[in-house]
Amino acid sequence: MKRTLTALALLLAAASACADPADIVIDHAHARATVPGQTTGAAYVDIENRGKTSDRLIKISSPIAQSAEVHSMTMDGTIMRMREVPQIELKPAAKVAMAANEGFHIMLIGLKQPLRPGQKIPLALRFEKAGRIDVEAVVDAN
Repeated sequence: MKRTLTALALLLAAASACADPADIVIDHAHARATVPGQTTGAAYVDIENRGKTSDRLIKISSPIAQSAEVHSMTMDGTIMRMREVPQIELKPAAKVAMAANEGFHIMLIGLKQPLRPGQKIPLALRFEKAGRIDVEAVVDAN
């Protein structure tokens, strides 16, 4: 009986540590159109954690680019500074809205083709607990 209770307690603890993929909501996925020969692009998503446990966005990929990274953008006077962010923490009830010219964005590096208005591009977002969530971003005309 004692072993059964211990096993049940361990299972409950493990279950509470895992985020349900349904707790992570991805919305407003879009990207900017590029010109022929442009090797980088930008995409944006809104991410909301509707769960009761924290989670982290730890990786992004897309078959349309050699790599994808989350970058932060800040203005230092008139100078725009961007740097890669290894992960974004999402506490319970937290929302991250990626947008052009502020905060976070997804850099698509080594584009395999130009991004054309109306095109849908696949993005795979990997979370530490919720796992992989696939979305399609619509390319805006800019």
